[in-house]
Amino acid sequence: MKKQYVILFFALVISVLGFAQNGNIQGTVIDEKGLAVPFANVLIETINKGVISDADGKFLFVNVPSGNQTLKVMYLGYSDTETNVDVTEGETVSTNIIIEPKALELDGVVINGYNSGQAKALNAQKNKQNITNVVSTDQIGKFPDANIGDAVKRIPGITMQVDQGEARNIIVRGLAPQLNSVTLNGSRVPSAEGDNRNVQMDLIPADMIQLIEVNKALTPDMDADALGGSVNLVTRSSPNGFRVAATLGSGANTITNSRILNGSFLVGDKSNDGKFGWMLSASINDNDFGSDNIEAEWTDEFEYNSGEVDNEGEPILEEIDVNPYTNVFEQRTYLVQRIRRSFSANLDYALNANNKVFLKTMYNWRDDRENRYRLEYEILDGEDIGIDDFTITDGVPTMFPAEAKRQTKGGIDNDRNKNTRLEDQRMQNYSLGGEHLLGKLEFDWLASYAKASEERLNERYIEYEAEYIVNNDNSNSEFPNFTVANAGDGNINDFELGEITEENQYTEEEDFNFFANFKLPVNLLGDNGSLKFGVRAKLKNKTRDNNFYELEPLGDLSAVRFIDQSDSNYLAGSQYAAGLFVDPEYLGELDLSNESLFDISDVPDEYLRANFDVEEKVYAAYAMIDEKLSDKFSVLAGVRVESTKTQATGNQIEDEENVLGTITEEKDYVNILPGIHFKYNLTDNTVLRLAWTNTLARPNYQDLVPSIDVVNDDEEIFLGNPDLSATKSMNFDLMAEHYFKNVGIISGGVFHKQITDFIYTFQFEDSATGFDAFQPQNGDDATITGAEVSFQRQLDFLPGFAKNFSIFLNYTYLTSSADGIRNEDGDERPELDLPGTSPNMFNGSLAYGGEKLNLRLSANFSDAYIDEIGGNAFEDRYYDEQFFLDFNASLTLNDNLRVYFDLNNITDQPLRYYQGVKNRTMQAEYYGRRITFGLKYDLFKGNK
Repeated sequence: MKKQYVILFFALVISVLGFAQNGNIQGTVIDEKGLAVPFANVLIETINKGVISDADGKFLFVNVPSGNQTLKVMYLGYSDTETNVDVTEGETVSTNIIIEPKALELDGVVINGYNSGQAKALNAQKNKQNITNVVSTDQIGKFPDANIGDAVKRIPGITMQVDQGEARNIIVRGLAPQLNSVTLNGSRVPSAEGDNRNVQMDLIPADMIQLIEVNKALTPDMDADALGGSVNLVTRSSPNGFRVAATLGSGANTITNSRILNGSFLVGDKSNDGKFGWMLSASINDNDFGSDNIEAEWTDEFEYNSGEVDNEGEPILEEIDVNPYTNVFEQRTYLVQRIRRSFSANLDYALNANNKVFLKTMYNWRDDRENRYRLEYEILDGEDIGIDDFTITDGVPTMFPAEAKRQTKGGIDNDRNKNTRLEDQRMQNYSLGGEHLLGKLEFDWLASYAKASEERLNERYIEYEAEYIVNNDNSNSEFPNFTVANAGDGNINDFELGEITEENQYTEEEDFNFFANFKLPVNLLGDNGSLKFGVRAKLKNKTRDNNFYELEPLGDLSAVRFIDQSDSNYLAGSQYAAGLFVDPEYLGELDLSNESLFDISDVPDEYLRANFDVEEKVYAAYAMIDEKLSDKFSVLAGVRVESTKTQATGNQIEDEENVLGTITEEKDYVNILPGIHFKYNLTDNTVLRLAWTNTLARPNYQDLVPSIDVVNDDEEIFLGNPDLSATKSMNFDLMAEHYFKNVGIISGGVFHKQITDFIYTFQFEDSATGFDAFQPQNGDDATITGAEVSFQRQLDFLPGFAKNFSIFLNYTYLTSSADGIRNEDGDERPELDLPGTSPNMFNGSLAYGGEKLNLRLSANFSDAYIDEIGGNAFEDRYYDEQFFLDFNASLTLNDNLRVYFDLNNITDQPLRYYQGVKNRTMQAEYYGRRITFGLKYDLFKGNK
């Protein structure tokens, strides 16, 4: 019934509107090369109307008086341009407007791709009603960024978590990755991550995207589930004429001295009548690299066997007060081949001046082939050791027996896996949409299907074990180490087969999206206003299906082959010697499915808790007005209503392997989310903004699963929580921006977020069993307060060649607090930061843009922050500070061809976590440097 009312309402609106007596103007703003100019300010001054062109440079005026009208285009870095158009009553007239750079005003400063890209980005930021940062494809090409994640990290208030040296998970203004949204052409990108909503930003090549928009203050027509911000990736649309471009490059990684291969192309055109446009593009990057990694677990507890027993015959344990020490240490070597492929096909067709349809598609496919060699030491304490088996020096255990394990990770021997663990990740998106003009009513719609998946089949591990005395070296807690205490121990001949395992993992998320937007010209509070309203539906399904097997040889393994992974140039330090591990080719050759050779055992405790099925349905409606109250002052105000329904199914498990049955729980809730944005143009180039918005973040899928897992041996219980509430935030933003005529900006602002119902993992003692229990729960309140400043400018005031230098700087400061987080004893923990809030973030670059030579040195810094809350302060995990330094250069050979050179991670910045205090390393992973070089070709014949 509700759907019928909605349809009836829109039918009445359209019938009442009828067709306007005035006419309409639609067109495209293009530059001197024939390329589309996004986010240009287009005015008809005689009737005091103005619009902003979209990402493809297209604009539309409705209800324009018939007769000759003058269109004026204003664009930062370009001369104001006027064009006359004859408007006919009841018709829509089309026009193209060509704008030219302000070459004379720049007085010898070179106009190059850097300025063009910066102009597009700054015009977008200047002309949008809400607080937005934009990166254009031209800007992306000026930084040595292979994927979208590395490009986004250069935006103010953004920091990235890395995976194998590439930026993967985005943190916006201190909000964790799952609290932000990533959309592709306005449609939500699904996640292939099994236990969260994170979108893998390193899955999408940078050269497949035309524009990146980071919306920090959402408007009501945007999805509300972006508590920190919304990142919208805009794919390339059809060009305004024939275009072909290609990149071919190579390089090397210093950690493995292995090659890099990369290539891309795009080709597109527009039909002679301008109605049909198309763009095809593809990209591939084949990278052989790796990482050197050390990991440690820290504890401040030590127990040993007293030699006595209690009344039940159980050994009595004695506890010694000790200072923090490493009770588990791992040294890891990763060898990775990452092949990233991307394909895109975009089509558009103008049925007439009032109706256009389009199809946008993208398919991303990444193969990660990985071998990992892990040497692990774990202390033998408790009932396994007596008073004479260990040494404590100055309050720290320095010598004790440990179990050593040498583990090889690999896969089966075939053309796809190639004796490696193959992680096959794919993300695809297909969107069909239309833009229509019905009298005065603008109507656009989009229907999309998106899918993300991660498949890891036949992932194999083989492990050899031994026990011997080790020295625990914590003299430098940033680089802890375990070494063999007695000469002769640790020989590979002393190791025995511990286990062989094989597992399969599959995670999939499917999204169906539909939205429809309607826009009407209205003048409720001033002139040149509009009323916009619309509806949206998002239907999501996420499943995870894993299994795990242990294999026991029925006889001796014959002719086991070992390889030495010791490396004197190990990036974590030459003191770490890996030693011998099973050859992954040998592991891949084993016929584990042969029951005459191996006894195969299912191990449910390794996967049952992880498997789930979650459905989420979100229906939304919104309405907003966008009014120009005066020549300088405008307001956008509205409200969004989102209805959410979830159905989550998980397993009820006892003693890790006994499935008592499945549990399904449902939850429904509605969020009403008002917002208002004020914009005041103090001058033509100085803008003040103020925004009050409300956003939310829905719980991770795995947290919603009503699973119960009782692990008797470990006396632990793991619980899901289908009753979790969405995290909500009330946001306040104040921003001031001044734009320089020579294409630059100085800006500053403050923001505040008042957050309720944030989610964390609560550790407590189960009253019925006395076991330690772990469950995601809602905290009380949290706040984030911060400030951003940004400066970009070409230094044209300097003499001679120095005027071609430019600088790019931005800095963000954050402070946060979280209430309602309890420790393992149930007591609230005071003065705790919200996880993910890096207090200081900085980006900077110094660039030289000559007539042919372009050089850039870029820096990116993010401060340390709490990443995961433990049961107490000692157990809290922190993500350490990061400082990346990159260099890139390009030389223009002619109008269409240039060569480039990139050097990434000059500082050899590791990924580092620490426990409790900064000098207590939990993980330090080093990647080395990456060098790439090649050719870029671009030919464009625009239809002007």
